[in-house]
Amino acid sequence: MKIAIFGLGYVGATAAGCIASQGHMVVGVDVSEAKVAALNAGRAPVYEPGLDDLIGIAHAEGRIKAVTRLTDELDDADIAIVCVGTPSGVDGAHNMSYIAQVTRAIAAALKPDRVRPLTLAYRSTMRPGSCENMIWPILQNHLGDAAERVVELVYNPEFLREASAIEDFFNPPKIVIGTRGGKRSANMAKLNEGIDAPVFEVGLREAEITKFVDNSWHAVKVAFANEIGRVCQNLGISAQQVHAIFKSDTKLNLSAYYTRPGGAFGGSCLPKDVRALQYIAADTGSATHLVDSLIRSNEAHKHHQFLHATRGLEPGAKVLLVGLAFKLETDDLRESPAVDMARKLLEAGYDLDIYDPKVAPDNLVGQNLGYAYSVLPRIDGLLIDKATAETRDYARIIATNRLIDSLAVDPAKVVDISAIP
Repeated sequence: MKIAIFGLGYVGATAAGCIASQGHMVVGVDVSEAKVAALNAGRAPVYEPGLDDLIGIAHAEGRIKAVTRLTDELDDADIAIVCVGTPSGVDGAHNMSYIAQVTRAIAAALKPDRVRPLTLAYRSTMRPGSCENMIWPILQNHLGDAAERVVELVYNPEFLREASAIEDFFNPPKIVIGTRGGKRSANMAKLNEGIDAPVFEVGLREAEITKFVDNSWHAVKVAFANEIGRVCQNLGISAQQVHAIFKSDTKLNLSAYYTRPGGAFGGSCLPKDVRALQYIAADTGSATHLVDSLIRSNEAHKHHQFLHATRGLEPGAKVLLVGLAFKLETDDLRESPAVDMARKLLEAGYDLDIYDPKVAPDNLVGQNLGYAYSVLPRIDGLLIDKATAETRDYARIIATNRLIDSLAVDPAKVVDISAIP
């Protein structure tokens, strides 16, 4: 295939060298005369280990070149990949001026009567909705109705780390291809042939938010590790040994567990231990701002779920809450988010029933008993059995876990807060 790459910085130059090494014809486009001259001389315009060799070989074999402005380069191109910068603006939002300029140049260069569509793939990190709300309107403004026929719009985030970018290009953690409507892109599939990685073919917005989620998670990990490190250092504990213990747990700590968007955390351990760590940190002057925000964030999520579950529901309506314990297959009510949901529903004036076959007031003891009655003093009269739950007419059924699957109820009335779709 013939691939045009816009922007010859670290991402664009690496893509140019790697794609050319796969046997494709590559033309780089950049306003920098120095970068274009370097590529046309068979040299990498940026330093990245191994990139000079890839570009040098591709240049010697006539498979790579660069230009500072478009002429007819897109006429026979299969794919155009946009890798220009989106630096932070003064308000923290991305500066999209380079994206707009490149998109206008591409739209102006495209011929409305081209035989096959150009796959126009963006790799620059940008706000979800940018493809639909900024890029596509620019294309439509230049091409009119022909835009639907001559452009296949794609968002394809990259996962390259400087100094290991070539290895990351050929062995990525995943491949994400966003298209209008989540349709499969044959050109992008062909471009990724031979690369072994999970492939996600999704809508444009799901693809656009990927880098924000990934990079923010990486930042959370760094900040969390450093906060724990400060606490350890102030207590005379070896942070390195603590880290070795922590990272050895790939079943819970470094895994997909606890990362699914849905319910708030609760139970007898997480809230208690977070608060205790906050106290230890404050007592030792460790300044753990991330840890300090965990309980506030959790409370905010509980309220968000309450608003979501009751949207459009008038006070006084009959409501069934399915699941009261903090997780399925337990009767532990201590700091259960579902108990808080029940309290909020009662305070807002809803007529509430609760179904949880594992929870029986007569069996509650100790702290479990105290917590249940301090938050829900009317718990004895709220709990109902399965037969009652299935026969009463409810305006809304709120599910806090998969216990809802065991009930024969109207699915149209169910709001499942155990997972965010």
